[in-house]
Amino acid sequence: MDVVVGRVAKAHGITGELSVDVRTDSPEMRFKLGATLQARLRDGTSRSLTVSAARPHAGRLLVRFEEVLTRDVAESLRGTLLLGSTDDLPAIDDPDEFYDHELEGLAAELVDGTKIGTVKEILHGPGGELLVVIRDKSEALIPFVREIVPTVDVRGGRVVIDPPEGLLDAD
Repeated sequence: MDVVVGRVAKAHGITGELSVDVRTDSPEMRFKLGATLQARLRDGTSRSLTVSAARPHAGRLLVRFEEVLTRDVAESLRGTLLLGSTDDLPAIDDPDEFYDHELEGLAAELVDGTKIGTVKEILHGPGGELLVVIRDKSEALIPFVREIVPTVDVRGGRVVIDPPEGLLDAD
């Protein structure tokens, strides 16, 4: 399975370097010299890109790919999603740590077993992580903290939500 590890924000300079918004906890592994990523362009097409250099810059990574040699080619990649394989990910030893792709698609239910939706994605923000749960006609943003999400059962295919009063009332 492939997961998003970055998104091309814009071209940087005139030699094909790209400014990339990182979407992985292990950029040093995903963007290491020689790493191959799948690029999903805005038009839906895909192509392989091989990392030839990467360095941090202003909260992003500046990345060079062997296949991108000019600013024009770099500009054509603006908005491209960069995908890496989950097969390359190291095992996590901490039982309270999860990869995003492990949570996506899990059933979300209340402590009493009432189903409330499905986890669509995990948003990573400055205030912490949020589970985006698809409900019948809306999305709910659930703070991903132990007090509100006391149980994550990946094998059982569910997360248990114990929401404070009013959290799910936006429907």
